[in-house]
Amino acid sequence: MVTLQDIQAARERLRTALRPTPCPASDYFTEKTDCAVVYFKLENLQRTGAFKERGALNKLLTLTSEEKQRGVIAASAGNHAQGVAYHARRLGIRATIVMPERTPLIKVTRTRDDYGARVVLKGANFDEAYAEALRIQKAEDLVFVHPFNDPHVIAGQGTLGLELLEQCPDLELVLVPVGGGGLISGVAVALKETNPRIQVVGVQASTIASMKASLDAGARTELTAAGTTIADGIAVKIPGDLTFEHVRRYVDAVVTVDEEEIAAAILLMLEQEKTVAEGAGAAGLAALLNGKVPQAKGKRVAIIVGGGNIDMNVISRIIERGLVKAGRLVQLEVRLPDRPGMLARLTTQIAEMRANVVDLHHDRAFSKAGLGEATVEVMLETTGHPHIQELMASLESQGWQVART
Repeated sequence: MVTLQDIQAARERLRTALRPTPCPASDYFTEKTDCAVVYFKLENLQRTGAFKERGALNKLLTLTSEEKQRGVIAASAGNHAQGVAYHARRLGIRATIVMPERTPLIKVTRTRDDYGARVVLKGANFDEAYAEALRIQKAEDLVFVHPFNDPHVIAGQGTLGLELLEQCPDLELVLVPVGGGGLISGVAVALKETNPRIQVVGVQASTIASMKASLDAGARTELTAAGTTIADGIAVKIPGDLTFEHVRRYVDAVVTVDEEEIAAAILLMLEQEKTVAEGAGAAGLAALLNGKVPQAKGKRVAIIVGGGNIDMNVISRIIERGLVKAGRLVQLEVRLPDRPGMLARLTTQIAEMRANVVDLHHDRAFSKAGLGEATVEVMLETTGHPHIQELMASLESQGWQVART
């Protein structure tokens, strides 16, 4: 088991290479929840955009000269890859990284092009990439740097917990994203061995909640029918044996959140905190906002924003879906007489109702409208669901058929 002394030693190793990340209180989310205070530990502001470089660097700094000469290899969905690649280059160590084929492009290009590692894309998930990394490691006699199931990696991640204790001395509960369990293991040791009254709650994506399944079963459990998730950084089918024991000993609870909840949390972080969080980084907020952590009521809560390396295309889709869900973007189908001037009347009516046209499609031939009618599909920016209802009522008052699509 990793000890508090291990984590303290790791912090001394990392002190000159990694700066502490901010942990500001959020006025908005404190007001919107039943918590006394909500803090965000912004690990997305690390050099490589995630907490993973803490554990990666601590591991690299403990290698012997012979091991450094051989080179290292890692399997990762992206953040551990960047941490290993960046610090290996800085220390003059050759690095090979195996990533799942669906890894966001931003993580692949940064690891390969910005940080100089050899990147191998293999498998549909972390576990398949991990198997390929083990094969290459044996074939090329490389040193394996595990993303979570390694005491030096766990100790490195635990330095985050020591920072939390200094930044938020009145802390009562911490929400931690959980994949393989390296982060929560280190953080929980640091917190519980210093102040056992602090509650540590892990958060997983419901489609691939292997740590929760393992805790429920009382033994490490591999998910054979695991789904996909936008929280790719915590998409692990089976936790490590080392991390499982730490979680079972130190962690108070593990809860799950679904994809819509994660997506909404990403959007809220972007809009309200001006902070970019990837799926895993927003999982803690998703759990808090959706009532998954009732024990947080009245407490001083820290949410670990583990990373911000999210694909721009994913952000674009999340923003659009979030706007639709909030009623700020709507698509209407309007059936109106096919006569000159009707389209102008429609757009004038929309303008008078203070909605903004984003896209418009006018169809005669392929719609279900009768002869002498036309269908107009129009996408609009609105201020919310009440505005949409007012707009639809206004259009229907003209004698037009209106439906949301």
